[in-house]
Amino acid sequence: MISPKSKLEVEVKFPVGDLATIETRLKPLGIGDPVERAETDCYFNAPDRDFAATDEALRLRRIEQANFVTYKGPKKEQTTKTRLEIEVPLADGDGTAQDFKRLLVSLGYKPVLDVKKMRRIYGLDRDSLHVEVCLDEVQDLGSFVEIETQAPETALEEARAAVLRLAEELGLQAQERRSYLELLLARRDRK
Repeated sequence: MISPKSKLEVEVKFPVGDLATIETRLKPLGIGDPVERAETDCYFNAPDRDFAATDEALRLRRIEQANFVTYKGPKKEQTTKTRLEIEVPLADGDGTAQDFKRLLVSLGYKPVLDVKKMRRIYGLDRDSLHVEVCLDEVQDLGSFVEIETQAPETALEEARAAVLRLAEELGLQAQERRSYLELLLARRDRK
């Protein structure tokens, strides 16, 4: 069994023009009020390999005063953004965040970019899985809907089917497989 801190994240993401329309479509599904929060993800690249080339990610996520370090492995398949995710909570506070960044830089990791977003999270249970629908306003990028769940590899097919079925119910069609980091880097490179 995979521990709660190390699991497969099964996710699909869609750019949308209007998040209010998606919220209207969510209401009949019996979803309660969302959790709303600001998130800042500080991404780093490794000294021994290029995470962009290996399709990995290392980030420090800040949610108000809470800090989490997350590693994401390469995508495992083409239908969804399924990948190993290991997330470890750190102590709260700005000092911890700054100390952790200094630690990474001292080890040769290089800061890449900060991704800032406002996120509204709706949770629901589907097919014996807890699924989250995240409505994101990403700074300098736009509006997106992410549908995600976590599952052990033995439940990958069920998890994939649940997120894809919910995306279809919400009328979401143009899936975006790149991360917010990849999209922002591509946008910066075009300038």
